[in-house]
Amino acid sequence: MSTDSAVSAETAPARRLLPLLVPSLAVGVASALVLLGVSLLADQLQDVLWETLPDALSIGRYSSLWMIVMLTAIGLVTGLAIRAVPGRAGPDPATTGLVDAPLAPGVVPGLLVVTVLALAGGVSLGPENPITAANIALAYWAGRRFAPDAPAALWVALAAAGTIGALFGTPVAAALILSETLASRPGPGALWDRLFGPLAAGSAGALTMTLLAHPSFDLSMPDYTHTHWGDLLSAIVIACAGAVLGLAAVYAFPYAHRAFRALRHPVLALALGGLLLGLLGALGGYLTLFKGLDEVKELTADPDGWSAGRFALMAVVKAAALLIAATCGFRGGRIFPAVFSGVALGLCAHALVDGVPIAVAVTCGVLGVLLAITRQGWLSLFTAAVLASDSALLPLLCVASLPAWLLVTGRPQMQLHEDGTPLR
Repeated sequence: MSTDSAVSAETAPARRLLPLLVPSLAVGVASALVLLGVSLLADQLQDVLWETLPDALSIGRYSSLWMIVMLTAIGLVTGLAIRAVPGRAGPDPATTGLVDAPLAPGVVPGLLVVTVLALAGGVSLGPENPITAANIALAYWAGRRFAPDAPAALWVALAAAGTIGALFGTPVAAALILSETLASRPGPGALWDRLFGPLAAGSAGALTMTLLAHPSFDLSMPDYTHTHWGDLLSAIVIACAGAVLGLAAVYAFPYAHRAFRALRHPVLALALGGLLLGLLGALGGYLTLFKGLDEVKELTADPDGWSAGRFALMAVVKAAALLIAATCGFRGGRIFPAVFSGVALGLCAHALVDGVPIAVAVTCGVLGVLLAITRQGWLSLFTAAVLASDSALLPLLCVASLPAWLLVTGRPQMQLHEDGTPLR
């Protein structure tokens, strides 16, 4: 090979990748702004629904009565909205994952409306699935219009990475999730070549969100200073217990979905789902409402404020609420509610055996539940690690993930085919 040919072979990837920078950065920024706009709107509506209204009616803000009434009303309104909006706010959420094929652009406004309702109304779902779907639809529409020669998969990857980067405040989460997807799909170029555009989009989304909203996943738990042999056993047991809790919800998923589908009317199914969520909220307490990210910070701020039984109840109630919300028709994601269940389970373990460090108990509980619910190994490890922001926990988490993964691999997933059968 001549010298000129060798130089051309080395520089060709750079010439191919550099044009991706501008669209990648644009998609990342836009994805973060959509997420931020929906989150701010949901926060404003939440204040009205859970503070202004009950105060005006002289009802306790988080009384059992108000939780039941509000969540039932949110279910009813969401069902009516889904009937009215174009495309019925997208496909059945029980059949969708975190990253799916693009929706029609006309579906996006209705999807965002019902997402705001769920987030503000106290439904136990996060924003990740519908916001990612909306951003993928918008990026795909814009990409096909302004760069029709670019592959369709590029816009899906850029929007997914930008949204995930914004959600977690770092592009690392997006890179880890997409690396699992890309590794299973043949394609030209090295993995880092294929991640170049998505990593740029994820970075832009993360920086935009960090600069504008300053998100933080750090639960400010006591530092984990030294690894002991007993901690290794505790980590494995707690992670496996979390996996079992998550699998219980996964196995119940098709049965709950079938029960709500038997009602044959989305308004009725969502109203009933809202009622059940209200009853669960009354049982588990107000901390088991909403997506759960802010609520876990309140839990870990006072780990001795509840008994082991109360922590266990909150973990089970949150898992049940996630199950009902995801099967009755509410639009939302499952990562953040699963984190709450894992945190509550970990705090239960610490309350039972106070020799188990809080950081070990909480992160391993989250790891196990997330492995079962998401079936994403890198995402589960990453999320568990960032909750403690302590690199000393990484070896324990990696070891604990192995038996937990053996429990969940090959099992049904928390996602259904269109005919209602579980995805494997």
